[in-house]
Amino acid sequence: MTLLTIKILSLIGFGLGGVLMAYVSNILLLNFSKSLGIRNKNDVIVRWSRESKPSLGGVSLFIVFVFAAIAFSIVYGETNIFQNHKYVGLFLASSIAFVMGLADDAYNTKPLIKLGVQVLCGVLFVISGTYVMLFENIYIDGALTVLWVIIIMNSLNMLDNMDGITGTTSFFILVSCLLSSWIILGFNINIWSVSLVSILGALLGFLSLNIHPSKLFMGDAGSQFIGVFVAFFGLEFLINSATHLEQHSWLGLCVAIIAFTPAAVDTLTVVINRLKRGQSPMVGGKDHTTHHLVYAGLSDRKVWYVFVGIGAGAMLISLYMVSLIKVNVVGPILFFLAYFVIVFVILYRNTIKYKQPQGK
Repeated sequence: MTLLTIKILSLIGFGLGGVLMAYVSNILLLNFSKSLGIRNKNDVIVRWSRESKPSLGGVSLFIVFVFAAIAFSIVYGETNIFQNHKYVGLFLASSIAFVMGLADDAYNTKPLIKLGVQVLCGVLFVISGTYVMLFENIYIDGALTVLWVIIIMNSLNMLDNMDGITGTTSFFILVSCLLSSWIILGFNINIWSVSLVSILGALLGFLSLNIHPSKLFMGDAGSQFIGVFVAFFGLEFLINSATHLEQHSWLGLCVAIIAFTPAAVDTLTVVINRLKRGQSPMVGGKDHTTHHLVYAGLSDRKVWYVFVGIGAGAMLISLYMVSLIKVNVVGPILFFLAYFVIVFVILYRNTIKYKQPQGK
């Protein structure tokens, strides 16, 4: 058995382990919620379907994240992952985001507390060595990093408004991050690839119970955790991809825009429409691109199919862009931004054409 085969089997093992652990954890949490897991209305959220279901799905994602670190340390014991400053930053920020999200699911924490935690997560990234590399000025790049973390955590939280959407969107972004890391650094087994593969497996295990008709929701514990996780790897292997390949830093920003198309388009659409109505963009509502697709006549499951298609397309294009950057073919990069523009125009026009019907 060759070394490459062993590496591939090892990653498959971590991925399948993530699927199994997430699925079993969610089944146990579902059973728990039927008895002790639901206290009044604190552990459920009223969703688009107007059904109250356990919002415990994020717990399984964090469990897989922690056990992936433990498993990696056992299998590859010669590597002390907590001597890796970037990983320490990710671990601390993810833990803090998860705890804050869990508290929000239970107690509805104040917006300023959530914002403060998100800022702290961004600061942890910066001081541990993970930051946007655009201007070669630590203060500007550091501020942009904190802003990036806030935007992604809130964007994925806002997108978590219908069955399967945030989990699926995060899945395709993280696949882009994983494959981009291999394009940049070559195929290897390290804490980054193991963490990514494990969470990808965890998302599949979660989505098996979250795709319409869902049995449970992600909750803020999940959206905040996956938000900071996606922000970290999107920063490291998408925004900074061109920098790693010794190309112009703005090329990596173009890659990230494409990879994050589903979340970015939804957030941008909601912000524009709410500002036009004189409403705060941070207040919840049934005015997302997903909701307007339902107003246009699509079922919840078909809306999920739409976002699967958008996410898969964004993933393939972003990876092709990284491949072009690696071989120093940068001319077509700006052309690929047309994908983001096209998706935005179609979904935004749909929100204008199909308004919220009465009773929704």
